[in-house]
Amino acid sequence: MATRLSTGARNAMLSKHSYPTKMITGTTFAFGDGTGTGSTDRITDSDNGFVDAGYVAGDYISVAGSTSNNISGVKVSAVAAGYLEIPAGSLSTEIAEDPVIVAAGSNGGSFDEIFRNCVIEVYSGAQPATADLAESGTKLLRITVASGAFTPGSPTNGLNLGDAAAGITSKETGEVWSGVGLAAGTAGWFRCYSNAYVTGASESAERFDGLCGVGANELRLSSLSIAVGATTTCDTAQVTQPYQA
Repeated sequence: MATRLSTGARNAMLSKHSYPTKMITGTTFAFGDGTGTGSTDRITDSDNGFVDAGYVAGDYISVAGSTSNNISGVKVSAVAAGYLEIPAGSLSTEIAEDPVIVAAGSNGGSFDEIFRNCVIEVYSGAQPATADLAESGTKLLRITVASGAFTPGSPTNGLNLGDAAAGITSKETGEVWSGVGLAAGTAGWFRCYSNAYVTGASESAERFDGLCGVGANELRLSSLSIAVGATTTCDTAQVTQPYQA
C-alpha cells in the first residue's frame, strides 16, 4: 500500500466536527421503504422544499419527530425538490402526519466529506515521500467526472468517494472518472486534491497520494501510457485506512 495522506488532510479528519447547516420542518414528510431509485429508501416532501432549502447529494441527514423514522447521520444519495434518497434499510414506511424536522449538513472531518468534489492529477516518475512535498515528475493527466472542466472552489465535475466498507473507500458508484492527456508519458503516481486545489509544498493542504497501475495499486487506469489528447479512464480508485507512510 502506498497511500500517503498530507498533514492537512489528517488534521482535518482529527479536528472537524459534524454540524447541521440546513433544516426544514412540517407535516408534509412521508417515508418510504424501498420506494426510491434501485430500491433505495425515500423521504418525500409534498411541499417540494428540499432543493430550495439547499439539500444536495452527499449531505448527512437526521430526522426528529417521526413516529418510527428518527435517524441520524445518514448519507443522501439523490435529491429532487420533492424527495431525498438514502440507503436501503434506513426507513420504514410512514405516511405524512407527524410534525417532523429534517436537518442536514456535512459529516465534519470524514474522509469523503474532506474530499467531496475533489480532483486527481497523474504524474510520471516516483511518488514523493510525503503528500506535503511539492509535485514531482511531469503532469500527464487531470481526472474529473467524464473529463469535464474543473474549477477550484466549484463542485462542477469534481470527483466523489462512496461509502466505506472493510476499511476501504472507493470512487462513487455511477461516476465516470476520466481525463484527457496533457503530456505524453508513463503514469507513475497520482495526487488527489480537495476542492480547494492547493499545489506545491504545503503542510496545510488537504490531499493524498498513491500509485497508478492497471489491475493493481490505488488508482487503476485503462492504460499507463498517456498520450496527448487521448482519454484515459479510471476503473478503480481505493483508499485504505489506517494511513500508512
